[in-house]
Amino acid sequence: MPVIQSVDRALNIIDLFDEFTPELKITEISEKMNLHKSTVHSLLKTLEKHQYIDQNPENGKYRLGLKLIERGNCVISTIDIRQVSRTFLLDLSKKTGQTVHLGILNDTEGVYIDKIEGESAIIRFSKIGKGIPLHATAIGKVLLAFQEPKETYNLLKDYQFTEQTEHSITERDKFLAELEVVHQQGYAVDNQENELGVRCIAAPLLNYENKVLGGISISTLISQVDDEKLAKYIKLLKQTSLEISKKLGYRLNL
Repeated sequence: MPVIQSVDRALNIIDLFDEFTPELKITEISEKMNLHKSTVHSLLKTLEKHQYIDQNPENGKYRLGLKLIERGNCVISTIDIRQVSRTFLLDLSKKTGQTVHLGILNDTEGVYIDKIEGESAIIRFSKIGKGIPLHATAIGKVLLAFQEPKETYNLLKDYQFTEQTEHSITERDKFLAELEVVHQQGYAVDNQENELGVRCIAAPLLNYENKVLGGISISTLISQVDDEKLAKYIKLLKQTSLEISKKLGYRLNL
């Protein structure tokens, strides 16, 4: 497929700017692009006309224009987390043989919005659209652990720590300490806290602002999945959550 040179050059100019290089002189752009200043000037003026590039009136340097914010918000608003995640969830379930869930925050509970039944799994209690307790599920924990502290405080202000099983965490301070661990290690574990005999792991899905949009989890039976196998699942889970997050705009070292 042929590449239109002028369009390719214009897009490459836009790619020169980032958080570390917010502004550039025309001579700097010319050097980086290995193009004559007159050619670069024409490209910049075209981009400036359409507001993709702006010139700082104080120093004459060029910077990204506001049109990119408008277009970026348009893309973000059309991202369907379920659609973006679907292929990854299918692959994760295939590799592990376990049931995989996608969940989001809904007021003061989590809710499953997608589910892939594992070929070797016999867990059938979960349903798409079903509410899940934040304190007793792995997805619930990651949805809280990766919120801003103020948001987490507000969500737990009047929260009822119901004892789902004898393993449920029902003390606020103990649960907050658990969230710290989750945030540090990048994943959560529900060790029979919601269903006896069931151990789940979950990891967050983050967007371009490093905000949590949802979580993905793998549900396992303790009788079938030992600690060694679970450790392998955790590695796959974290890799998958990172790949989905990248699709949602997340960038490492933001």
